[in-house]
Amino acid sequence: MKLQELKRKGYTIPGRNLIKTAEQIEGIRRACALSNEILDIIDERICPGMTTNEINQIVHEYTIKKGAYPACLNYNGFPKSVCTSINNVICHGIPDETVLKAGDIINVDVTSVLDGFYGDTSRMFIVGEASLEAQKLVEVTLECLNLGIEQVKPFNRTGDIGYTIEQYAKKHGYSAVREFGGHGVGLKFHEDPWVPHYGKRESGMVLVPNMVFTIEPMINIGTHRCRILGDGWTAVTVDGSLSAQWEHTVR
Repeated sequence: MKLQELKRKGYTIPGRNLIKTAEQIEGIRRACALSNEILDIIDERICPGMTTNEINQIVHEYTIKKGAYPACLNYNGFPKSVCTSINNVICHGIPDETVLKAGDIINVDVTSVLDGFYGDTSRMFIVGEASLEAQKLVEVTLECLNLGIEQVKPFNRTGDIGYTIEQYAKKHGYSAVREFGGHGVGLKFHEDPWVPHYGKRESGMVLVPNMVFTIEPMINIGTHRCRILGDGWTAVTVDGSLSAQWEHTVR
């Protein structure tokens, strides 16, 4: 009855194609578990002196070994199997011969395609000992993610997620990136709905059971504004400030 009332009021309601079956949810869960397992391996191995290409190699080889495929590879021309975003890189950093230094913070974003299902997740890693400023940003961004997840309940809306994240970031003097957001996932790499990490309560799409999407707040110490580098992928903060991101797939 509540959903019918919301429809009559003109709220944006997810189409049936966005509602996953129990079988699909189980497949997505397995894919997410593999992505999380890969991040556990990175957690064990990441250290000063490692290159982001070495991270890419670990991700690629383990994904293939498990009978899966890295969704990033060749996605709209993306050349590597994982995104590695260091310090002022907001997202979509391309692995190369960049050497990690003590004090760097890096987001490693893994999406595995297993048996046709997509599992998308990312983590922040602190390389060696980082500044208190960097540590706080990483911790607050994780708290933003967890607070956003708490808003995932039937008949809440995507705007409730974004509002909660943005207000918590602002409380700490940070800004939430607006150019990128969470997204539906599971049968494709990117599906509806768009999940902003800023905005107003009671706005956006209504959440209903068995929707599957990511929440992935990107939080900057400085302005929320970004620019894309000449490679067409790498998004960096316009003021050179640090950025952090955590990502989790929810239903």
